[in-house]
Amino acid sequence: MAPSAQDLKPKIKLAAVQSGPVFLNKAATTEKVCSLILEAGRNGADVIGFPEGFIPGHPGWVEVMPLSAEPAPSLFLELFKQAVEVPGPESEAIGAACKEANIFAVVGINERRPNTTGTLFNTQLFFGRDGTLLHKHQKFVPTVGERLVHAPGETGSKSSVTTDFGTLSGFICGENGNPLAQYSLSLDYPVVHVASWPSHFCPGSDVQNAILVITRGLATSLMCYVINSVAVVGDDVVEKYGIDDATRKFLREEQKKRRATIIAPGGVIAGPFEEAQEGILYAEVHTDDLIKGKYGLDYAGHYNRPEIFAHHFKRYFGQK
Repeated sequence: MAPSAQDLKPKIKLAAVQSGPVFLNKAATTEKVCSLILEAGRNGADVIGFPEGFIPGHPGWVEVMPLSAEPAPSLFLELFKQAVEVPGPESEAIGAACKEANIFAVVGINERRPNTTGTLFNTQLFFGRDGTLLHKHQKFVPTVGERLVHAPGETGSKSSVTTDFGTLSGFICGENGNPLAQYSLSLDYPVVHVASWPSHFCPGSDVQNAILVITRGLATSLMCYVINSVAVVGDDVVEKYGIDDATRKFLREEQKKRRATIIAPGGVIAGPFEEAQEGILYAEVHTDDLIKGKYGLDYAGHYNRPEIFAHHFKRYFGQK
């Protein structure tokens, strides 16, 4: 049974990971995830969020190189072999770390369909304080070049779980700005939302601006706290797909960026780091502040009229 509003923890501590995987190494990156979970637990965090596709790393090469020529196919082969099957030893290890740390975690993975020689999903795994795998969310639609690597999600519209501080939700990268996804999620009344992001987009993109524009709006429309967990470019990434001087220069510039933040409906409350670094951002927040915000703007309830927009969906149900 979900806790009632008066029973929710009044104050919680959030943790946003800014780190890089051990690129295309599932075992080593899982060990890193567990270490960060235990660190956050020692620091009293209630929930920790991880970047997009953190295990074993986001296929960022799709943004910077030809997709049909080498080394792209070989990079996909490595990614596939190092992808995570759920359940499996990786999810078990992460669950054990969450139980030891007494923490909720949302972890980004590349998920492999078991017993196949193809098909990956861009996935978030939700873990409870007791180590239980509570939910699996697969990205609704892969973004741009990801569509060659990841299949569309098959886990439906649900992307949240119930916790002792209220609803914990998560979206991956661009779907954080999807209006229908936001509305669907608003019906679960999230208190904390984990937005998982990669280390870079294509050259010329302003990743930090995109993250802040999308998630400041998300925090306001959902009236929730947002953990922006963002990957960093490691030297191993540069070595793997820095195929020419221009690409290496771009990746080296991306290494200097500081992007992890924690957002409240009123704006940024933690981050970014002062230096380009790997680490965990923390923020203590009050759940009652969200209830006050819903006094005026509850888009899942009194401040919406879903019935007057229903006609937009007739064509999806065979009606003319």
